[in-house]
Amino acid sequence: MLSGLLLILGLTNAQPPAGYYNQANGLSGTALQAALHNIIKNHNVISYSGLWNAFEDTDKLPNGKVWDMYSNCSWTFFSDQCGNYNSECDCYNREHSWPKSWFGDQAPMNSDLFHLYPTDGYVNNRRSNYPFGEVGNATYTSNNGSKVGNNTYPGYSGTVFEPIDEYKGDFARTYFYMSVRYYNEDGSWPGSDMTNGAQLKPWGLALMRDWHMADPVSQKEINRNNAVYSYQNNRNPFIDNPNFAALIWGWPTGTNEQEINRNITVYPVPALNDCSISHGGYYSENVTVTFSDITGRTFVTDYSTTADHIRVNTSALSKGYYIISLTEEGKNPAFARIVK
Repeated sequence: MLSGLLLILGLTNAQPPAGYYNQANGLSGTALQAALHNIIKNHNVISYSGLWNAFEDTDKLPNGKVWDMYSNCSWTFFSDQCGNYNSECDCYNREHSWPKSWFGDQAPMNSDLFHLYPTDGYVNNRRSNYPFGEVGNATYTSNNGSKVGNNTYPGYSGTVFEPIDEYKGDFARTYFYMSVRYYNEDGSWPGSDMTNGAQLKPWGLALMRDWHMADPVSQKEINRNNAVYSYQNNRNPFIDNPNFAALIWGWPTGTNEQEINRNITVYPVPALNDCSISHGGYYSENVTVTFSDITGRTFVTDYSTTADHIRVNTSALSKGYYIISLTEEGKNPAFARIVK
């Protein structure tokens, strides 16, 4: 996997208000993290009991049932709330995907919709406050394939909970949100085996990076982001712009690699018939543009250069992941990973 990548992962367009992220333009690292924090902080706090009503707007399946990412149970809003439970599919409850023991069950984190989801009460109990991870030998598997067991991801060998692949990116972007929303507001948080306050430990950051890259933003997340915004008046920046994660933490462990040129932007997200790479005049018209997929196969694409950007024709490419590299003698290379 390439490090220092500029990550472009959106599949459809989210809907932030015009100018919502203007304060973040051109920033990276902790400056970007602080800017995004200032944009999304001081959200409208709903009550913990108010989550039940909110879930009907934020987590509804197309058939009108509860959208549970931990099980395949069929829940009816309100009438199937927990309550007591003895086994899977008894009832649904309010899951803190970032366990509340990690932040001392304090407000406003304890009712922040961006990390609270309706889930099967029994599966939620089996998850406990274990970190997310990738399970080797499962001691428990829910009916949708979520697992509890020993972690096989490098850096931590304890017990973890692994959601199914379809939702791993959802939880990664949830965790990135928490690290930005509560940036420098976490002095009293107990932390966990995965976190220091609101920040992910290196192994956790690397894991969330991998899930973020492997499971791009879905329409479900976009719809949920817009619905939560209607309640809290703030947004998850990593759904609106998945590239923010790489710009803040770098890959793979939160340190920017200086040999990679990171001062570029790519749009639109996703790439449709073409994409534009803005480099602010760093490269000349002699820059070489290489287009390849994640297996290393290269593709011939038309591109044109100007003084400050490159336009690449992507109309003939099939849907999938691609890597664009920019190289010019005597200058640092740049990479952009895109989804078409």
